[in-house]
Amino acid sequence: MFVISTRNFPPEIGGIQSLMGGLSLSLLKHGPVKVFAEKTSEDNNFDKNNGIDVTRVSGFKIFRKYRKANLIREFSLKNSVRAFFFDHWKSIEKIDDKILRNTTSFCLIHSKEINHIQGSFTNKRMLKALNKAKFVISNSEFTKRLAIKNGLSENKIQIIHPGCNYPIKTDIKSIDKAKDLYRNCFPKIITVARLDKRKSHQNILMTIKNLKPRFPNIKYISIGDGEEMQNLENLKNELGLGNEVLLLKDTTELLKVALLEQADLFLMPSVIYKKSVEGFGISFIEAAAYGTGSIGGIIGGASDAIQNGISGYLCDGDDLNSIYETIVKFFDNENFKQLGKNALIFSKNFNWDKIIKKYIKLI
Repeated sequence: MFVISTRNFPPEIGGIQSLMGGLSLSLLKHGPVKVFAEKTSEDNNFDKNNGIDVTRVSGFKIFRKYRKANLIREFSLKNSVRAFFFDHWKSIEKIDDKILRNTTSFCLIHSKEINHIQGSFTNKRMLKALNKAKFVISNSEFTKRLAIKNGLSENKIQIIHPGCNYPIKTDIKSIDKAKDLYRNCFPKIITVARLDKRKSHQNILMTIKNLKPRFPNIKYISIGDGEEMQNLENLKNELGLGNEVLLLKDTTELLKVALLEQADLFLMPSVIYKKSVEGFGISFIEAAAYGTGSIGGIIGGASDAIQNGISGYLCDGDDLNSIYETIVKFFDNENFKQLGKNALIFSKNFNWDKIIKKYIKLI
């Protein structure tokens, strides 16, 4: 029996939600899986249709971690647990040390949640919690270096990249809808990400404006919602990009896939914003699975998800010239076609069937 405790789980949308959902389904091929997750408004259908035994924990946020820890303890006393998995140091923080003592345990780290100054109160809490786990799983080399910088022993850390379930098939209706949104534009550029400062959407929009004289038929589609939505809508209007930019707050999974498949470039030049930094970027791999090359930020863990100069490029997301010049280089001499082919080959390294074996080997 594998036991997973997570604050982030489908059907909620997001990188960690996708990671924990994929991890759960992949572990299911190696034995029974029990998940303890947060209660959400639309979780019934997901839980019924995926063959995973999920206990949803509700109530006030401040009490949920205690309730979940108690439920895990009770479950562990009655069942033989092969390994524990935790999505965040806060998920393992209140777990009884006794139930972890003789069982393999993993706690995943992603960058933002461990970026606390060494010696601070939160940093001490984080280190104490992470040290409960037998293995701390970093999503990238960058995240590993950040963890060591903030006081975690290098000996505890293993790098296992997030897995990817893509490609998945879409349907004719979604393919036709994607074609209608892109029309006959070139280049077709896409971002799939939450709309926050770290993703540098505002710099993308300004770069699209600067690229218009060079690419008169350029089209940029952003899929995602967040606190920056209204600011980006305002900027889009100020720049006069009504035809060139489409900000989709939400979409279906099949339409997202169709848009990724038809795109020429996946663009997400992330930056550091306060404590928030890109730890990996599974979206780069999802795009690559459809033969779409990427441009990511030079800061953070994108270098683990993009082979610079092979499957895409890295640039300075704070520098408009850097973004502009990198996009031009991406499309010069039809480079994007070879970059896309290379990205497709690279993406196969992140298939969940390969990634999950790294966990099983550690167990």
